[in-house]
Amino acid sequence: MTKFPPFIINNSHPDQESLLNRIDEACDLMDQIYQDGYYPKMKVTRSWSEHNPVIEGEFAKPRVYRWYLKRELAKLVRAGAEIAISPSREAVSLNDPKLLDAIDEDHWDFTKKKLFLFRAERMDLSLDRLQHYTGTDARDFQRYIMFTNYDMHVEVFKQRYPDCARPTRNVQMPAYHHKVKDNLGLTLINIGVGPSNAKTITDHIAVLRPDAMIMVGHCGGLRNHQEIGDFVLASGYMRADGVLDASMPKNVPIIPNNMLNYHLQSVLEEENMSYRMGTVYTIDNRNWEFMKRRVVQEIHISRSIAIDMESATVATNGFRYRIPNATLLCISDKPLHGKPKLGEAAQSFYQNSKERHLDIVIKAIELSKTNFPGGLPNASIRALDEPLMGGGS
Repeated sequence: MTKFPPFIINNSHPDQESLLNRIDEACDLMDQIYQDGYYPKMKVTRSWSEHNPVIEGEFAKPRVYRWYLKRELAKLVRAGAEIAISPSREAVSLNDPKLLDAIDEDHWDFTKKKLFLFRAERMDLSLDRLQHYTGTDARDFQRYIMFTNYDMHVEVFKQRYPDCARPTRNVQMPAYHHKVKDNLGLTLINIGVGPSNAKTITDHIAVLRPDAMIMVGHCGGLRNHQEIGDFVLASGYMRADGVLDASMPKNVPIIPNNMLNYHLQSVLEEENMSYRMGTVYTIDNRNWEFMKRRVVQEIHISRSIAIDMESATVATNGFRYRIPNATLLCISDKPLHGKPKLGEAAQSFYQNSKERHLDIVIKAIELSKTNFPGGLPNASIRALDEPLMGGGS
């Protein structure tokens, strides 16, 4: 690529419109650099920072998360930063064995990452895999992402949004997108069952920098006074899923986003729904009843009120990757109280709960969008010295 002076953006622009136009030009340039076979490089100079005045990094496929770049660049420039865009090195082919060295998280110090949470190679690979798993274009993904493991929630979503973007083929984790300008809509992904699937999809979703991830699932109720059909709003997690133990110490507290929970609770109260807040126990064994004594002992110690197979995994990856997240589950069985999940009863429960469950989450997301149009507060999941664009706002 022909060398040229860096494209500069700063707060010298006379008005808001000219600044936003300049940011659009910068995003266009980043797209062009990537299309020409190079990673676009961004250098941010922050005069107010005593210890880290200059931070920089590379991107891949910037068009996919352009909404995020535009929002965060505008925040930085308004705060007085200067942004420089220029070509960097040639993009690494996804077929190049060197790619694995570049994306190895064992060499990733996530506590000290600054402006750029992921290397360009990781962005490239994750966005390719996202399209592979979900059967939809990565550009279709919206800022608010819901996870389910039931087709019935998908059917409700398609009825509510008949024009939603859909998979173009049979895939492992089909995604559906209610597309709105600036990616302000909703995405629903049927991730299937189990913590391995939950980790896989959130690993790749993370490079999109969504504003929120919410698990919309079912669970086993663990308290005597709970009833089938009651809701569980997670306030914490017991991590017995195992899939992220090597990446995140189990003694690190993982909690949902406070404002997301507030909005979910507000809707539950408004709709007069029966619910309880508490710890969700996430396990990697669907047949945990076959080792009841061991599991129940941990349930008692943790004071868990519900058991499932995905919630803690989604929440832990949300914490790792700085994405606000929450969990709203609906009790489908009570295995410790003589009400295991049986075929006929389960199908009746599903039909009666599917629309109400999804509606509650969608209403809570709309509250979040109204109250926090610039993204949910997430200081609690950012590193100690992490500036803007480090993860979500």
